[in-house]
Amino acid sequence: MATRKNVKSDPHDGPGRRPEVIVEFLFDRGLLFISVNNIGERAAINVSVKFDQKFTGLAGSKEISKLALFRSLEFLGPQREIVTFLDSSASYFQRQQPVNISARISYQDADSRKYEEIIRHNLDVFRELVYLDHTNDSDNHPQAEV
Repeated sequence: MATRKNVKSDPHDGPGRRPEVIVEFLFDRGLLFISVNNIGERAAINVSVKFDQKFTGLAGSKEISKLALFRSLEFLGPQREIVTFLDSSASYFQRQQPVNISARISYQDADSRKYEEIIRHNLDVFRELVYLDHTNDSDNHPQAEV
């Protein structure tokens, strides 16, 4: 679950007339991903994402919140998305990583108008999702996992 707050934008920019960058945490069959997505109709320039706390992925081996993807993305075209793997949900929650994470997204358009959004995420909603685990599918009977 996520909530969103528009911190700075041009009041004359209507829907479809500006870049609009969001950050989402995605859950897919027991795996967690992070998406940086320009859902707007114009390119986003100098995109940066600052998380309110650090978190690690890849079983704790990588500080995902500090990836270059989040520090300095020079250009993100309209309707374009970049997705990176975070961790398996089991590993992420077992290592007691943060579940309430805020992302402050700053960017500008080609006319140098600046925008900033804050999106608050609650990853706890993914903790008890049921999914089918096909990794040990030796007899074609997938196991349900929580």
